[in-house]
Amino acid sequence: MSKKTVTVVTGGASGIGAACVQHHVKRGDDVIVLDLPGTWSDAKTKETGVKAFYPCDVLQDQTVHDAAKLIEKNHGAVTGLINSAGILQRKLPPEQLTMAEWDKVTDVDQRGTYLCCVVFGSRMAELGHGAIVNIASITGWRSIPLHAYAPAKAAVISMTMCLAAEWGRSGVRVNAVAPGYTLTEALQTAIDRGDRNPADLSEQSAMGRLVMPDEVADGVGFLLSDAARAITGVTLPIDVGWLCGTTWGTYGGVPPARPLKS
Repeated sequence: MSKKTVTVVTGGASGIGAACVQHHVKRGDDVIVLDLPGTWSDAKTKETGVKAFYPCDVLQDQTVHDAAKLIEKNHGAVTGLINSAGILQRKLPPEQLTMAEWDKVTDVDQRGTYLCCVVFGSRMAELGHGAIVNIASITGWRSIPLHAYAPAKAAVISMTMCLAAEWGRSGVRVNAVAPGYTLTEALQTAIDRGDRNPADLSEQSAMGRLVMPDEVADGVGFLLSDAARAITGVTLPIDVGWLCGTTWGTYGGVPPARPLKS
């Protein structure tokens, strides 16, 4: 008999989180979704095949602790955690970016990720097994005009390495993925309001397109699986070659596809 796998996905109601939910339900995990109140329904639980939804704001310490206790009581020990709860930031110069907006982005994307890691990861360490995947971003490695979001994601990359070393000998692996520009509902909203140009986002990448949410979910699934049992403390880019393509702008851009030969 295969061991029971209980996978918690924060921010699982939409975007990359929702894609991760679908991936792990198909894999046969008992998937638990955590997201803000009002983002889920009983009908959606039945439709998606998840085991349960618990309303949870990652900004609220006690709410996260309570959710973790309820999940273990009702579904058993959590073996996998995907930290996908996060928000984007408007592209603004520093003098126009209020500290209130800066704090909100940092609180959700950095502090919320750390809090969930600590609450669920420390319990995994007590039990001697588990795996965590954080959703970072390619912006955490580059100079980007997102003065709250990019530093918060850089912090996620750093905390991933720190926690991997902290819990490695307790049987807990901690990794991250760094998606490129991924066509989620949130990115589409930013495109619609004129805050992002999809042509610019695509043109900079080696493959000349955006990332799809299910492609990120595939990478997350790999890092949570036994196939990655010797991997911890890494951040895997899933960016259709944005990191390797951007610097080619200095030399005229990434070359177009070669003509097909008959």
